[in-house]
Amino acid sequence: MINKTIIMEALRYGEKIDLECKRAENKLPGSIWETYSAFANTDGGLILLGVEEHPNEKDFSERFTFLNIPNAEQRVKDFWNTINSEKVSANILVDSNVGLCNINGNTILWIEVPRADYKQKPVYINGNPLKGSYKRNHEGDYHCTEEEVKAMLRDASDSGNDGGLLDGYTMDDIDLNSLRSYRIEFEHQNPAHIWNGIEDREFLKNMGGYAVDRATGKGWLTAAGLLMFGKGISVRERFDNIRMDYIDESNLMTGERWSDRLTYDGLWENNLYNFVRQVMPKLVSGLKRPFRLEGMVRIDDTSVHKAIREAVVNMVIHSDYLINGVLKIIKTDKGFLFSNPGNLKLPVQAIYEGGHSVARNPRIQTMFRMIGLGDNIGSGFPAILNAWHEENWRKPDLSQNEELHQVELRLWMISLMPEECSEYLQKLFGAAYLHLKREEQIILGTAYLENEVTNSRLQSILDVHSIEIGHFLSELVDKEMLTNNRKGRWTSYRLNEGYRNENEQLDLFDMPYEVPGLKNDTDRIIYDYIKSNGFITTRQILNITKITTTAGASVALNRMIDAGLVEKVRHGRHFIYQLKN
Repeated sequence: MINKTIIMEALRYGEKIDLECKRAENKLPGSIWETYSAFANTDGGLILLGVEEHPNEKDFSERFTFLNIPNAEQRVKDFWNTINSEKVSANILVDSNVGLCNINGNTILWIEVPRADYKQKPVYINGNPLKGSYKRNHEGDYHCTEEEVKAMLRDASDSGNDGGLLDGYTMDDIDLNSLRSYRIEFEHQNPAHIWNGIEDREFLKNMGGYAVDRATGKGWLTAAGLLMFGKGISVRERFDNIRMDYIDESNLMTGERWSDRLTYDGLWENNLYNFVRQVMPKLVSGLKRPFRLEGMVRIDDTSVHKAIREAVVNMVIHSDYLINGVLKIIKTDKGFLFSNPGNLKLPVQAIYEGGHSVARNPRIQTMFRMIGLGDNIGSGFPAILNAWHEENWRKPDLSQNEELHQVELRLWMISLMPEECSEYLQKLFGAAYLHLKREEQIILGTAYLENEVTNSRLQSILDVHSIEIGHFLSELVDKEMLTNNRKGRWTSYRLNEGYRNENEQLDLFDMPYEVPGLKNDTDRIIYDYIKSNGFITTRQILNITKITTTAGASVALNRMIDAGLVEKVRHGRHFIYQLKN
């Protein structure tokens, strides 16, 4: 339930991309329905009626004016009467999504709009999806283009986008080498399957790559069949809006733009099967493969290898091949970037949680699953998260750009707070860095490692509400450790490389040890951290000091325990260390 505290926090620290203020003194403003449609078709948001924003005012107390809504209960009734009429295509609200709140003696009306389910989209107004559908971006509410509306209508169907018959495309458009290679893999994975002995056309038909038009009796390839196994020229002829590109930017020599690249060059048939099969060995090249035997068979596959394969297949099965875009994979020294055209059908949080599976191209998904690639029960992305967690790497970053209609997955092969990161931040911010909260240190570390940081990215790393993250970001800007770059209703943040504060820039290791029992610089760092944050763990010691092993951290902690400065306390299944007394 929304209350005064939540509203004030949202106004002070919230992202304006999911917050809309309107005057609404005498009646419901007509633009409220555009915002309702926009929030429903994007990621949801909060509408406040009776609040006027003055964006040029820097002081929070002057930035918003609260305007009492006369006859507020009637305005609530007017809202429900309208949303349940033909004004909007779907009412996705319940009673708890709408309410009144008194702020400084003024009654305002709040409306919490959730993100609509993909089956309900587009949510539109005035009975016309092409003219009445809206989305939210940095500038506010905008009219959806015809292509965006058609994409949402396609996604509303669970039958997928890859089953349509391609009139005029026959088995002559299939690259037989690709299909034969696939069938060898299929037979290896399914040695007793009854499809192994049938001819190619029937095999493709059973796999969803070929179908017969019942009206005419003619058989054609489906979108799945052509995209997966088609000749390059046929694929480009039918899907000339889509490109496939792999770039290796790791281990570059001076002056090199890439060390390896796979794109349209006439040397391979440009279909999805060939692209995936050529890219996968390149991606895992250089990854550690521990030696392990099961009986007489060597097993050198790891959870990281499996996660990378999952990421490749996810990119392919969730792409929208009916819009312009690139299936792009970039390998760098810090990890991988997977990018595909289309928007997410499910909320990011639901994908992180797992248990959900809504492939845009279910036939292509089945084709990969039948040769042991990919998963169709919603556990694929959690498998990636688990593999990265086991390696103590930064949490994978899944995001989408609604304006470019592009989804990106970044897999970082670096730790949450590498030693060089902590050292750099301590050098830049001096003693002030050690007095920050753990979350604030992670925010600064993310800004350093990823060049910039946003509220939405931090939500996946910290697992806290966007408003709380907004509070952390605001504090760091006030401390001049971060600079903000406002882009309409959305803000990104960068490290303030020009940070100067003489009091805080004193060399930490030149400061006297006022606390008896502190033996060296490492002890002082650990002591100051506990004093600022309440406790410390061995893993946190590895992040903020030059100690590189848990054994080394235990030695330092035991030294401070013996000195009577620190005590060891059980916290659930783990131990933490806090100041004694």
